[in-house]
Amino acid sequence: MRKTLILAISLITLIAMTSLAGAQLSPEVASWTEMIREKYEGTTITCAFCPHPATDAIQAMEDEFTQLTGIKVRWDIIEEGYLRNKLLIEHEAKTGVYDVLLIDAFNLAEYSPSGVALDLAPFLQNSELTPEWFDWEDILPAYREGIAQYQDTIYGVPVAGETRYVGYREDLLEEYGKTPPETLDDFLNLAKFFNGKEENLYGIAMRAQKGVHFGSGWMTLMYSLGAQFLDQQTWEVTVDHPNTIESLEYFVELLKQGPPDIAVYTHEEAVSAFASGRTAMWLDATALTPWIIDPTKSLIADKVNFVPPPAGPAGAYGALAGWNMGISSDSDKKEAAWAFIVWATSKYNAKTYVKNGGTPVRESVYQDPELIEENWTFPIQLASLDRAYNLVKEGISWIPPHPNFMKVLEVVGDYGADVLTGRMTAEEAMREAQKEVEKIMAD
Repeated sequence: MRKTLILAISLITLIAMTSLAGAQLSPEVASWTEMIREKYEGTTITCAFCPHPATDAIQAMEDEFTQLTGIKVRWDIIEEGYLRNKLLIEHEAKTGVYDVLLIDAFNLAEYSPSGVALDLAPFLQNSELTPEWFDWEDILPAYREGIAQYQDTIYGVPVAGETRYVGYREDLLEEYGKTPPETLDDFLNLAKFFNGKEENLYGIAMRAQKGVHFGSGWMTLMYSLGAQFLDQQTWEVTVDHPNTIESLEYFVELLKQGPPDIAVYTHEEAVSAFASGRTAMWLDATALTPWIIDPTKSLIADKVNFVPPPAGPAGAYGALAGWNMGISSDSDKKEAAWAFIVWATSKYNAKTYVKNGGTPVRESVYQDPELIEENWTFPIQLASLDRAYNLVKEGISWIPPHPNFMKVLEVVGDYGADVLTGRMTAEEAMREAQKEVEKIMAD
């Protein structure tokens, strides 16, 4: 009797699972989830993530994954600033506590020599573990080549990518007979025109807080002005190069067209200033777009439009940053961890992921009519990503792939902020910064 009851319960469970798969899954996906269940049912994997829209979107997909595969998922959500050090510490101690990692592209150069994350190429090349419906090639090449790899090794699958573009008050430009900026000269001239044009109106909002935020905002424009902090072929320090100094002078002049408190702005203050109607333009991350076009959060939601980052004398380039899902090299559940990554990041589930609030990284998502209707900026974001890919095609990473780069960014951002506040000239600041960065790079 007991055996009969157990058999009946098992049969009911199997029928329910089959019904679920039949109702929601294609035969190819159902076959893959069944194979994964046979191999890894009962396994528990642990994810080390930080609070992020991508985290929320992936967590929303967890229950179905567990239902279909029998793999349970645990989460350790760590504040972004501590996640980097936490992963390095756990790897050094060889604890093996984590299986799936959320990896910031900024940290790949540091994680690679430390061996924190696995090379994912063997998993991507395994047709059993990585089915056709995952579709690696559908991920935009700017992200595949620009944030997922370090020195030709794939350490992550992109889950949240971003570039940067210009937001502008369409109503103001129309009122004053102006057109959106196409070049950096246009951009600066427009910012100057609107600065003080109306009461409590300024030309631009950007991140400019001393340190990393200032350096990051500066990097948004410097490549188009022919500047870099480091020569990425030789790692020669080029902080005091004339092009770098000129790019700083341009950036500071642009920031002077912003609100009086712009020197304390991170990306949050910058988007808030723009969304509240205080500035005519804004230049920052595409991932922040939902705040600007949401009428419950933005006073300019029905007055705003966007254009790709303006071209400069050296070319039309753009920022490229983001997050990846990777596998801890210390995990003893690597294939189960990969199964979860496949499920969460596949083309098959990409639309669901974005509807859950995830940031798009796939071409199919950016071209989906339904999603474009929900976020009309997708075609403009895609055009901006093309400019970001221009750097990748030239063999340049927007985030220089060197383990010491974050220290470099902190230094140049400190000195750059001193120029904005008038403590030093650009030439003086970069001469001093050059010395400090050379010491950093010599370590």
